[in-house]
Amino acid sequence: MKAPVAVSLMPLENRREAIVRLATEADRRGYAALFLPETWAHDVTVLLAEAAVRTERIGLGTGILSVWGRSPGTLAMAAATLHDVSGGRFTLGLGASTAQLVEGLHDTPFRDPFDRMRRTIVQVRALLAGERLPLGAAGGRPLRLNLPPHSGLPIHLAGLAPETIRLAGEVADGWIPFLYPRSRLAEGRALLREGTARVGPTRALPPIVPSLPTVVAADADEARKGAAWFVAFYLTSMGPFYPRAISRLGFAKEVQAVIAANPTRGSAVVPPDAEVLLDELTVYGTPDQARAHLARWQEAGAAMPILLLPANQTSAQIDFALEALC
Repeated sequence: MKAPVAVSLMPLENRREAIVRLATEADRRGYAALFLPETWAHDVTVLLAEAAVRTERIGLGTGILSVWGRSPGTLAMAAATLHDVSGGRFTLGLGASTAQLVEGLHDTPFRDPFDRMRRTIVQVRALLAGERLPLGAAGGRPLRLNLPPHSGLPIHLAGLAPETIRLAGEVADGWIPFLYPRSRLAEGRALLREGTARVGPTRALPPIVPSLPTVVAADADEARKGAAWFVAFYLTSMGPFYPRAISRLGFAKEVQAVIAANPTRGSAVVPPDAEVLLDELTVYGTPDQARAHLARWQEAGAAMPILLLPANQTSAQIDFALEALC
C-alpha cells in the first residue's frame, strides 16, 4: 500500500478558488488529506466545509487552528460540524500560534501558551465526547454540546518545544511539527514516547505528521530558489520563534547565516554555509529529486508528510507538484 501523503497551502495563499481547487485535485489524485492553516485571511473551517461537499474521499483537517482564536466551545462545535459535513473525514489540528498573531489580530495577551494548549485540548475533547465542559469559569454551570458525541474525532497538536511534544504524546492523536529538522525526528519521537508514558503502557505513540515546505519544478535551480524563499521567510519575517526553535535543535550557525544574508525584508537567500537547512526543513527539486527528499522524510519517521505548497502559484504549477509526489 502506498504511504499516505497530505497537501496544504502556505498561509499567504488567500485565493479561495485556488484552495478549493487544490482540495478537489488532491482528492482526485488520491492524496490522503488536505490540511489548511488559519492565520489572518480566510476562516478555514468555512473553506473546509466547502471542500467537504466538493470531495468524496480525502481527509480534511486544520493545520492548524490557534487555541487563542476560538473558545473551546466554538472549536468543539466547528470540529463536530465538519465531522458531520465531511462524513467523518475531519481532523482537528490545534496549536499555540505566535505572539504577534495572537496579540496583533485577536487582541489577546499571549501568556502561558503551554497551559492554554493543555486546557483547550482537554476541554475540546470532553465536549466532543458528550461531557460537560471541564475546568469551567468560577460561578458558571458547565454545559455540554447539544450534539451526539464525537469521541473518536482525531485531534492533532502542533509545536516544537520539548514540553509541547510531550503533551502531544500524552493527549493528542498526532503531532504536527513545522520546520522541525528531519534529522531530529528521532528526538521528537522520544519526546512523544515520554508523553505517552505519563498515561501508561497501553497508550499508543501518536503518528508524526510534519508540515513540509515543498517546491517542485522542472528546473532544479528554480525549485531551490523557492525552497530558499520558504526558509528565509520564516527565519526573517515571522518573529523570533522559528529562529530560536531551529537554533535550539542544533542549527544556530546556519540560522544566523540566513539572517545575515537577508538584511532587507523580502529577500530570499540561503547562503552555502546554511545549505543544510534546505535539506533538513523542506522537500524540493525536480520531480525525481523531490520524490527522493520525500522518501527520506518517510524513512525518518514521518507517518503522513503534509506538503505545504507555495502561495500564488498557477494551477499548472500546483498540478505539476501534485503529479510529481502523489
